[in-house]
Amino acid sequence: MKRISKSKRANCTGTNSFIKVKKTKKSKKVKKTNKVKEIKWLKFPEQHDYPAALSYLKLIFNDKESERFVSDLKKAKMTEFKAKDIFRASGLSLLGVSNSHVEKNLKKIKKGENMSPVLLVRDVNTSKIIIADGYHRLCSVYKYGEDFMIPCKII
Repeated sequence: MKRISKSKRANCTGTNSFIKVKKTKKSKKVKKTNKVKEIKWLKFPEQHDYPAALSYLKLIFNDKESERFVSDLKKAKMTEFKAKDIFRASGLSLLGVSNSHVEKNLKKIKKGENMSPVLLVRDVNTSKIIIADGYHRLCSVYKYGEDFMIPCKII
């Protein structure tokens, strides 16, 4: 027998503090997941990603340094990392699906449309990765799985 609190005795039978607990049927909620086996990527970042990265980097670094980073990103070779590793290295939190950009990218992934690779900068002062461009894309991919490989350029 199981001892339970007075507040839970309404659903129980018995006369003392040792009572039988009635089992009630609960409906199981089935969580629908739209599993994606593959996320399609462009071979290289789109040209408009670089000015977006420059705009963001200018908030953190001076103009000359930001322009050098973007120039180096353009020359950098493509590589890839797992979504979870990029998030851990950046120290950023994950945006929810309620974010309009994340929602838009989730739809693109579901439709099988190509996504633009992410642009990353190593900040040697903080030992963190700066996501210069592609934060919303990264959040969208993470919603489908943290182990997806993210193509990127990193300097």
